[in-house]
Amino acid sequence: MPNIVEEFNDYRERMNDKILSDNNKVIKRIFNLDTNAYSEGALDIKTKELLGLVASAVLRCDDCVKYHLETSYREGLTKEEVVEALSIATLVGGTIVIPHLRRAYEFWDALEQQG
Repeated sequence: MPNIVEEFNDYRERMNDKILSDNNKVIKRIFNLDTNAYSEGALDIKTKELLGLVASAVLRCDDCVKYHLETSYREGLTKEEVVEALSIATLVGGTIVIPHLRRAYEFWDALEQQG
C-alpha cells in the first residue's frame, strides 16, 4: 500500500528544490514569507497552523491542507482539535469543501499510522 505521507513529502521536497534552484528573487521571498508567517509570534504555532488549515480547506488546496495537517500533527495537535478546525472550514466553505475534508481525514489517518 502506498504511503501517502512519504509520497507527498518526497514530491514537495523535490519540486521545492527545483523551484528554488531557479534563484527567482520573488519566489524565494514568497517562500521565506510563508515560513516566517507560521513561526511563533503573538499567536502560537499551533493556532497559526489551524488558521492555515482552515484557510487552505476553504480555498480547496489539497497540498496546503496536507502540509498544515502534518505540521499540526508534529506540533501535537489532537485529532479533535484538527477536526473542529476542519468543521469551521466546511461551514465557511460550504459543501464544496467536503471532498477536501475526505482527503484531509485520509491524510490524518496516514499520519497517525505512520506515528
